[in-house]
Amino acid sequence: MIFRFFAIPALLALLAAGAAMAQEAPRHGIAMNGEPALPDNFSNFPYADPDAPKGGEITYCVVGSFDNLNPFILKSMRSTARGVIDTIFGNFVFEPLMRRNGAEPFSLYGLLAESVEMDADRTYAEFHLNPKAKWSDGKPVTPEDVIFTYETFAKKGRPPYSSRMARIEKIERTGEHSVRFTFNDQSDREFPLVVALTPVIPAHAFDRETFDQTTLKPVIGSGPYVIDQVVPGRRVSFKRNPEYWGKDVPSMRGFQNYDRVTIEYFLNGNAQFEAFKKGLCSVYAGADYTGLDPNTIARDFDFPAAKNGDVVVESFEMKIPPAVSGFVFNTRREKFADPRVRRALGMLYDFGWVNKNVYNGQYERTLSYWQGSELSALGTPANQKEKELLAPHQDKVLPSVMEGTYGAEDGKGGEIGRDQMREALRLLQEAGYRLDGGVMRDPQGNPFAFEILLVSAEQERLAAVFQRSLTRLGINVTLRMLDDAQIQQRKQTFDFDVLIASVGFFGTLSPGIEQINRWGSEAAKAEGSFNLAGVADPAVDAMIEAMLNARDKETYVAAVRALDRLLISGAYMVPTQHNNQVWIAYWNYLQHPETAPLNGFDLSAWWRKPE
Repeated sequence: MIFRFFAIPALLALLAAGAAMAQEAPRHGIAMNGEPALPDNFSNFPYADPDAPKGGEITYCVVGSFDNLNPFILKSMRSTARGVIDTIFGNFVFEPLMRRNGAEPFSLYGLLAESVEMDADRTYAEFHLNPKAKWSDGKPVTPEDVIFTYETFAKKGRPPYSSRMARIEKIERTGEHSVRFTFNDQSDREFPLVVALTPVIPAHAFDRETFDQTTLKPVIGSGPYVIDQVVPGRRVSFKRNPEYWGKDVPSMRGFQNYDRVTIEYFLNGNAQFEAFKKGLCSVYAGADYTGLDPNTIARDFDFPAAKNGDVVVESFEMKIPPAVSGFVFNTRREKFADPRVRRALGMLYDFGWVNKNVYNGQYERTLSYWQGSELSALGTPANQKEKELLAPHQDKVLPSVMEGTYGAEDGKGGEIGRDQMREALRLLQEAGYRLDGGVMRDPQGNPFAFEILLVSAEQERLAAVFQRSLTRLGINVTLRMLDDAQIQQRKQTFDFDVLIASVGFFGTLSPGIEQINRWGSEAAKAEGSFNLAGVADPAVDAMIEAMLNARDKETYVAAVRALDRLLISGAYMVPTQHNNQVWIAYWNYLQHPETAPLNGFDLSAWWRKPE
């Protein structure tokens, strides 16, 4: 009887342990919400052709300069050579544990790690490295490399890599090919995915003490290419590693198809475009590779190669919210500290005139940070979950934004009228400003004046329209053109009044931890962060935290919408316009898969037609 008394609880314990083990079995992929779409036996991502021919060369052209090959350090973080890690061209040199599938909102699949296991609360993540994973010098990728990466980034790295150890209680080697991250109470449900996406560096190839120093010596990684030639500030060339370990990994099949990739640097967008016309560059999608506007295509693509078909201009549909670009206010400066002032200025961007005269009526006004998706606050009254989240911060959200009526008139594209000018003046007067003899004066009696920094002719056209409207209210605005190196330095040190910038290279259907670096209070004080506007609002921090810790889709969507309502109401920037099509020009020796990712295109899945 005694044996039976103890056997039943023991059996129940064993069953519970077995269930837990089943729940925590290694998996081939993970998703931020729900389950990953691809099965464990998937052969390739749906927008890559596994049979794409390998070979040939491609040349990308970019604006700027470079003096560094280490992309993980603060020094020269904005002038590190493109391609080493790259959101547009792909990661040529360094790779993460898992790779993102661009056909899903936010799902990851094995790369350096062939599988991962986590508990339901995501308090830990154990990655099982692919035994075949090797560095370009032939040495194996080990758990010690992963641990070295995080310890080095914490001591010598740049944001956001430098802050990731703050969410990790410990990292430990759990087997010959396994490494386990245990997270602390500062972590959230997205953070294991962030860890999985963090590039890994080789411990044997870096000196931690000198890691934070710039280098032009080719760095060693695990990626499909090695750095071959470096001409500082002008050119960096990558050649295929014939011994690349990951060519048959499903998440890499069909990607990085060229034998050689060269990235050429130009001083400005005009020089970049002229080089493309001459055939020196294979692809042209604007200075920042976010796509061409229809007006540019109609005006500038009358050169011989475009007329005879050697150059192709093609549009791709964007199935994600547009990247938000516009005039960013530096709220660290007293003149932009009052949201009423920022709202007033935002009313004076003449989108209707710009769309009609610059873009031939083909653009839409950008009004939300997740426009066109279920995450957007536009046209949607706040639901009960949103109201509960925003209850402690009701004074931060405009009534029209809570009601879902904000922007209804702005989206129609009419030019600025007297009513808008009067409303802008009313807001400025409410904030203590006054119009005196045709000059707008701040509460201290000083003329209201500021400077807008620019880097391209297109930005100058938009800024001139904004300047014209502001002048009508007695606001003195000057425009200053800078080169790429100058603007990057100003961004890094937050030395500006207003500049035109994008708050995200691409939009996303799965905003996450990157929002901390764009809008979080701590990022507002961290040199080199992407919180250009200097947003430091506990309400914004609270919504980001709620988003990152959401356990179900309904709560997640409510948190993002609530964040959208706060950002819209805060008027931290004047969003300009967008188009849901992205246009790319390329020479016709290139080819791409028929299926596209959600963001419209992925250059790393293209290839050169065989001779």
